[in-house]
Amino acid sequence: MDRHTLSSRLARIGDEIPKLENTLSAMKVTDTGAYGKNYEELSLDAAFRAERVACSLRNLIHAAGLVPKPVLMEAAAQAHGISIRQADGKVEVTLPGLMPKRNQRTNTTFLTDPLHAALEAYIKRHELPRFRECVVCFSHVFDGGLPARRVRDYDNLECKQVLDTVASFLMTDDSGLLCDAYHTTEFGERDCTILTIMEKTCFPGWLKEQEDREKSISDF
Repeated sequence: MDRHTLSSRLARIGDEIPKLENTLSAMKVTDTGAYGKNYEELSLDAAFRAERVACSLRNLIHAAGLVPKPVLMEAAAQAHGISIRQADGKVEVTLPGLMPKRNQRTNTTFLTDPLHAALEAYIKRHELPRFRECVVCFSHVFDGGLPARRVRDYDNLECKQVLDTVASFLMTDDSGLLCDAYHTTEFGERDCTILTIMEKTCFPGWLKEQEDREKSISDF
């Protein structure tokens, strides 16, 4: 990449920073109680703008040949806190909290590219099952110290992009004929999404454990 192209792309990225700062400044002075909807719109605008900046920087680093893309995406996966573990025939993938759907597909790669890299790195060290008929459980965990109004409708979250990525490693097909989907919401120490994939016969036991855990939390 020549210097002129590099400078031009850096300038476009730099143009986004003041816009992000302006949005953050507006968030600081917005009364969340009186203008909750406005605050939500501002926070989403800030999050999406930050994602665009991050994706643009990743693309620039890759295009400039500074760091191989797999290395870059594995580092991004670590920054996201993406983790994968398996036990008792179930595979569990922990992700950041999912964002609401947006009209443009731009920047869904902010999460799906690092997720793909994390799964690719995992299968180099571990063997993953390939499920034919399965249940996919999305556990949406919200920070219990923040307002409950942050909880969103399940059909308003970007689950499909995540499921498509995971399915390419773990499922024969994510068709509704073979794959059942289940969503649940709980409160925890931080926002995150826990995606659990299992055989259909394992689901009743998993659901019972989930209900017992939620009950113990509410009792406490």
